[in-house]
Parts: sequence; structure tokens; C-alpha cells
Amino acid sequence: MSPRRRYVPEPALATEGGSVDAGAWGAMARRSRLAFLGKWRNPIGLVGAGIILFNVAVALFGRSAWNVDPDEQAYERLLPPSWANPLGTDELGRDTLARIIHGAQVSLQVGLVAVGIALVAGTVIGLLAGYYKGIVDALLMRVVDIMFALPGLVLAVVIAGLLGPTRRNAMIAIGIVITPAFARVVRGAVLEVMGYPFIESARALGSSGLRVMIRHLLPNIGAPLLVLVTTYLGTAILSEAALSFLGLGTQPPEASWGGMLNSSRLYLDLDAWLSIFPGLAIAVVVLGFNFLGDGLRDILDPRLGPSVGDVPVQK
Repeated sequence: MSPRRRYVPEPALATEGGSVDAGAWGAMARRSRLAFLGKWRNPIGLVGAGIILFNVAVALFGRSAWNVDPDEQAYERLLPPSWANPLGTDELGRDTLARIIHGAQVSLQVGLVAVGIALVAGTVIGLLAGYYKGIVDALLMRVVDIMFALPGLVLAVVIAGLLGPTRRNAMIAIGIVITPAFARVVRGAVLEVMGYPFIESARALGSSGLRVMIRHLLPNIGAPLLVLVTTYLGTAILSEAALSFLGLGTQPPEASWGGMLNSSRLYLDLDAWLSIFPGLAIAVVVLGFNFLGDGLRDILDPRLGPSVGDVPVQK
């Protein structure tokens, strides 16, 4: 027969004299590490993390590893993949690998800036709507509903067209388009936290609304915000590629994945590699962010995955 299992009871946090027991803290730290590692058994999340780390490494160090000017027309036109040009050349004789690496830098910058804009604006709107409720909540959420009623890509095209076809304006347009999603999620999380007793205690002790929002609400809505940021980074990268494809994002001759797809569509019958590589880069990176968001949700959502306590040990 296999040996019986038993559960180790919770160690006491303090001794009789009131000092914290070091052994108790050590046991709790070991239990937390075991639980955290157990939640990372999601293979999809690990694959997503690996993809994103690889993309970040390419954006940061790719130019050092492949020191070729992405705008230099130094090769023959429409060359297939070879040792000299691992991903071939484009219609102007530029190295496709160098342009893919530069496109990774562009996509990472656009994603971070656009999501940063949406994170700040959406968090402010959601906090104000969830904390004050009433007329403030009604007005802000009606504006959010109006923005949700418009197709996201169409709204981004309109904003980018009004501001002008540049990468900076594309980042602003994408940030504005995804702001309502952040505002709606933050509002829902704030309404949930507002029902907790410690919020009423803080307000009863005279804490101002700003202090309650910064000290008590923001730290308790960080988990859904982190998952949302990870997911919408992929959305922002995809939106930038769409705007660049339409001529409203990064402008030629600077390389971007969407711009490369736009220029390659005229040469599909001559060289399909021109569209395969940038399209594959977009698809893999967006999937990576979605996979990572799914894995983070498994870790940060207390209703999913293994619990922190009650770690079974062998007798």
C-alpha cells in the first residue's frame, strides 16, 4: 500500500511574545512558490511568454546580430531566400530580414505607446465612474457606449486620417480606440472592490476620494488590468499593421510589417515570400500576446488554478 497523505496545518505567524516566527514565514514562502509554479503549468501561457521574449530580443538586439541597413537598396530585386539574404529581398532590392527586424521595433513601440495611452485614460475614466457612480457614471459610460458602437478599425482610420498619416498619430488613434475596453473593465472591477468592508472603513475614517482610489482601489484591480494590457498589446500591433497597410501608419521608406504587406501585394505572382514573412510575423506575435494573456489569467484569477494554501506533503 502507498503511504497515506496528510495536510500540514498552517504555521503560527507569531510567538507568544508577539514576534514573527521566521520558520513560519519561510514555510509560507515555500508554499507560495509551489503554488505559483503550479499555476504556470499552462503550456499555452509558456509558449506565449517565449514568443514575446523572442520578439523583444529581436527588436532590441536584432540590428546588432544582422547589421544590414533596412532601407539600403544593395541587392538584386525579388531574390528568394538564400544564405546571403535569409528572407530574400523586396521589390527595390532591400534585405527582407533587416526590414522584418526593424518592423519588430516599430510594432513594439506602437503597442507599448498605444496601450499606455489606453491604460491611463481608461483607468481614470473607470475609476471616476465606479467610485462616484450616479450622474458621473451615467455620463462617462454613455460616451464609452458610443465609442463601442463604432467599428474599431473604422474609428482608427477616421482619427488617423484627421490627424495625419504618421506613426505617432496612428499610436494616438489606436490608444483612443481601445480606451473604452479599459474603462469598462476598470469600472467593473472598481464596483466589485467598492463593496468590500475595508473601503467603507477607509471612507469612515475620513480618507478622501483620491486617497481611496490610489491607495485602496488601484492595488486591488491590478490583476485584470495586467491581463488586459497583455491582450491589447497584440490588438494594438495588429491595428498598426492595418493602418500601415492602408497608408495611415508608418510611412515609406521606413519598414513596418503592414507597409511590407501593402507593397508585396503587387508582386504575389512573382515572389510570394514578400507577403509570407511579414504576415507570419504579425500572426505569431499577436498569437503570442493572446497566449500570454490567457496564461496570466490562470495565474492571477483566484478562481482558477491551484489554491495557495493546503499544499499536500508526503508523510
